[in-house]
Amino acid sequence: MIATLLALNFLLMIVLPILLGRWIVARRQVRWGLFGIGAAAFILSQVGHLPFNWLILQQFGWFSPQNLPLYALFLGLSAGTFEGVTRFLTFRFWAKDARSWGRGLMVGAGHGGIEAIVLGALGLINFVVLLGLKNGRFQGIMAAIPADQLPLLAQQIEGMFGIPAWLALFGALERVFALLLHLAASLLVMQVFVRRQYRWLLAGIGWHAAIDGVLVYVFTLHGAVWAEVVLGGMSLISLAIIFLLRGPEPTAVPLESLPELQPLSLMPPPSSQEILERSKYS
Repeated sequence: MIATLLALNFLLMIVLPILLGRWIVARRQVRWGLFGIGAAAFILSQVGHLPFNWLILQQFGWFSPQNLPLYALFLGLSAGTFEGVTRFLTFRFWAKDARSWGRGLMVGAGHGGIEAIVLGALGLINFVVLLGLKNGRFQGIMAAIPADQLPLLAQQIEGMFGIPAWLALFGALERVFALLLHLAASLLVMQVFVRRQYRWLLAGIGWHAAIDGVLVYVFTLHGAVWAEVVLGGMSLISLAIIFLLRGPEPTAVPLESLPELQPLSLMPPPSSQEILERSKYS
């Protein structure tokens, strides 16, 4: 039972963003290319985000969970700033035609969708390997694991398959909530170009940072279940932001019909006698 639910969990993490993209395309007639642009933007944001976090937290050691408020604030601002600035640059230089609700949603769906797809794919691979080891398969892998690492492997297997059934789908639920955050943050940043006001960039960064920072704080103190509850509540605000910024898609302006062309009436050419008569007075 638990193995079936876990497999469903990872598959949903992969499939849900694609279904969201299909829904946006069907309802708003936008192009799939914007999904790819949003996905590429997320990957590019992590190229700077992850090394920056490693440098500050591991190399310099400026923040640690022992000082939880500052630690959560740093992680929230780090994620919000890197992804928010990348969103801004994406709308400015790459997705120049994304200036409507549906197109902004599609960029956000790609941004959050690729994160869900990657996490789902990695989780599914890990699930398949641990399930095989649990059932006595992959003997070659087992033989290659040092004896002192076997207790750690047993802990990993127990950690995945020993959870209650009602926790098995938490990963997919979290990705739904995270997708709402990415949709809302993308629409907020897009308003910089729709409304010509840079304060919307700060709103997008701030909302992303607030959610990530609060989650780090709650998860560290109270665990995953309360973190999901809080994330669900904040996702309702993300949903409200999405619909408050909702607007119609631009429609093509029909061209005015050109006036009907009238046939030209051509005068017959003058005769040779008329030309001679005119030349007398020239």
